[in-house]
Amino acid sequence: MATTIEMAPDHQALRLSQERPAHTASGYPMLLLFFILLGLIIAAAVWLPNGGGAAALALLVLSTLGLLLVAPGFYLLQPNQAAAILLFGDYKGTDRTTGLRWVLPWMVRKKISTRVHNITSEKLKVNDLRGNPIEIAAVIVYRVTDTAQALFDVDNYQEFVEIQVESAVRAIAGKYPYDDIEHKETTLRGDAEVVNADLERELQERVARAGITIDESRLTHLAYAQEIAGAMLRRQQAEAVIAARAKLVLGAVSMVETALQMLSEKGVVELDDERKAAMVSNLMVVLCGEREAQAVVNTGSLYT
Repeated sequence: MATTIEMAPDHQALRLSQERPAHTASGYPMLLLFFILLGLIIAAAVWLPNGGGAAALALLVLSTLGLLLVAPGFYLLQPNQAAAILLFGDYKGTDRTTGLRWVLPWMVRKKISTRVHNITSEKLKVNDLRGNPIEIAAVIVYRVTDTAQALFDVDNYQEFVEIQVESAVRAIAGKYPYDDIEHKETTLRGDAEVVNADLERELQERVARAGITIDESRLTHLAYAQEIAGAMLRRQQAEAVIAARAKLVLGAVSMVETALQMLSEKGVVELDDERKAAMVSNLMVVLCGEREAQAVVNTGSLYT
């Protein structure tokens, strides 16, 4: 008997909501109607005791019912604010028009801010690419671009973003080494623009399902963990000294080579191999030594 295997849905199929415009009305005509109904109620209340009879009573009842229908439908939207409209739990669209708005009173309005938000993550202790424990933190600038996804596809979009920020920062920290003295690798400390761009892409992929757009992301704190900070500082100092020494020796060799070549070309002095060796030794000591050279008066010769 054949068995049917159902494939798991992909991420696109899991996206249940997508923002669309809602059918709402401007609140100003309805506000005018509200005052008209209020005036009719007042007039009917005055007319009823003065012989208005059934007509005044009917006008009073109808005006009151109309007022009770119109009044609950008002709501305000500020700039960079939206309202998702629901009818008995069914999403009917999003209203982004600012000002005084009106919708049928049995429709629920769920407001959501589309302004720019900032999140500064806590200092996280993670391991870099080489396994060194480091402390890292980042600041993220984001905004809601799809209100339906933000409200209905995740439980709480702000908490969702905070969790994804921590997860993305950890992933990026483990993707690069903290530092590279030879500058052959992309590092967290030396390539901030590359790391920030990678962090932004990583975050955008994670929060897209919640209708969030990442505008900017950058590292705000980066340091070795306290337990290895002293040792890593000494290592950096040693690597810096070695690099400086290497460059110093390279420059000294070039200067000695130039000096010997110029002395030979101009015939200032004839030097055999032994004298050249002695001269090279003296020049290297002078050029590479940390102390100032002191003059020595030689009263003999190299061979006596």
